Amino acid sequence: MNVAVYLRRRAGIELGLSLMVVFGAQTYVAAQVSSTSLPTDAKPVVSQHLTAEQDRARLLGLHGLTESDLRTAPVPDARSPKATNYDEAKADVYPKLPDPLVFNNGQPVKTAADWVKRRREIREDFDREVLGRSPGLMPAVEWHVISTVHEKYGGVDVITKRLAGRVGPWMNTQITFSIDLLLTVPAHAAGPVPVIMELAFAKDFELATSGPLDSYVPTPWGVDGKLAVQRGWGFAILNPVSYQKDDGSGLTEGIIGLSNRGQPRKLDDWGVLRAWAWGAEQARHYFEMDKAVDAKQVGLVGHSRFGKAVLVTMAYEYREFAVGYVSSSGEGGAKLYRHIYGEQIPNLASASLYHWFDGNFLRYAGKLNAGDLPVDNHELIALCAPQPLFIGGGTDAGDGYANPNGDAWADPRGMFLAEVAAGPVYRMMGAKDLGSMEFPAMGTALVKGELAFRQHEGGHTPAPNWPYFLEFAAKYLHAPGEQTH
Repeated sequence: MNVAVYLRRRAGIELGLSLMVVFGAQTYVAAQVSSTSLPTDAKPVVSQHLTAEQDRARLLGLHGLTESDLRTAPVPDARSPKATNYDEAKADVYPKLPDPLVFNNGQPVKTAADWVKRRREIREDFDREVLGRSPGLMPAVEWHVISTVHEKYGGVDVITKRLAGRVGPWMNTQITFSIDLLLTVPAHAAGPVPVIMELAFAKDFELATSGPLDSYVPTPWGVDGKLAVQRGWGFAILNPVSYQKDDGSGLTEGIIGLSNRGQPRKLDDWGVLRAWAWGAEQARHYFEMDKAVDAKQVGLVGHSRFGKAVLVTMAYEYREFAVGYVSSSGEGGAKLYRHIYGEQIPNLASASLYHWFDGNFLRYAGKLNAGDLPVDNHELIALCAPQPLFIGGGTDAGDGYANPNGDAWADPRGMFLAEVAAGPVYRMMGAKDLGSMEFPAMGTALVKGELAFRQHEGGHTPAPNWPYFLEFAAKYLHAPGEQTH
């Protein structure tokens, strides 16, 4: 395949960068990055590689902390003497939540215009203390169509494209990677179609791309795209770990490593959740260039850690995505940090998970605690307003790990309480909230507003709520030719 890349560059001065990729007669404008000065040094930058344990210890040291200064992380298994709390009566340790409708100076937020200003305050607190700051200057993405297949999927004639968004080398840094994306659209649509994009686990992406799509059976942590294409929509699968590894040892690689020129993060540099959100936005940029897709009607779905990533994406790119399904996202996602039930901050600060967040977040696993955070995740949900958001999880009959029959580790009630607390912002923005402050009966879907919630029977999986989300999404996504009300 012949690919012509046009890159306007004037090194060492203020400029705007654009990149175009040509496939035959089609031209794709892959990215536009902000104006800044490019370095003129020609010496290649050598990446500094650390293990997750080394990098985490380095970040703790920047705070003057060691491992012994952190609280012990509880375990999921309710039978263990080190088990987390699963008693709702003991969960409300920090009952006072930060008010999203009160400025940091104590003044009330009275109008939608006020909320725009207050939103900036909340986002700054998340940037500094929790999720980290993304760089101002970012590399361009060069999209390549790897393959195009006409096939059947769920009884529908579809066209499936395997895509690679190639990035790097850049800024004298030799790091390179590709954003792995699979896009399937109905072959005989009357026009551009809505697309539901799953931020998927690597195993699901591997299975989906290993043979005919119709033979793909999702893992318990994936969703069945057939139900989307049968509605006349497209279905896409994004592989987030293709552009940012889910491991602290990968922080000097991928998009975080490339943007930091191969060097370890500063304390407030972005974590992996925000990096995964960056990739979702790059995929949406590709959809803008694909004539088969209505890029104004792109929904997101993610489960567990990728449910966290979907929520972060919706919060930071709230006008770019039409609807989101956040499944079992738990601590660090839709769950209130201050609801001490199931997974807790010391778990997120472990060597296996700390990379999702910035280095400042580690402090809240030590002498500081959830009650000291200037924000909580009801405000992350509020940042999504007024975009429609469906949050769900499984039963609290088991933790989801030692006892796979439940989802208590993700704390469904803590996620519901966060949605309730985000409701006033949705109402201020002219949208409808959950419509109830009472935790619903198992299997009851609260879907009348732009905020939606359902707790399903069973464990840590997005599958039982998937059809309910699609029905909810159908209020906002419309196939070409479909009558809207």
